Amino acid sequence: VTADWCITCKFNERRVLHTDEIEDLFAENGVIYLVADWTQENPEISGLLDRYQRVGIPLYLYFPPNSRKAEVLPQILSKEMLKDLF
Repeated sequence: VTADWCITCKFNERRVLHTDEIEDLFAENGVIYLVADWTQENPEISGLLDRYQRVGIPLYLYFPPNSRKAEVLPQILSKEMLKDLF
């Protein structure tokens, strides 16, 4: 979950998520990257935040293959941490 006004989100996007290295890692591992944009608050995203006991963003969730249970990732991401998931 991200928003245009979220500085931490923008940092993670520029330095980690939207880099060739991580985009390639996602492609190689069949990761489907979904974004929920909370720039203008919306009740569905607010409900998602509530479900994971968060009052703010960013919220990064990783669903391992064949699992319905999400792993909540740290608010500040690193390339190394994402590589370790795979």
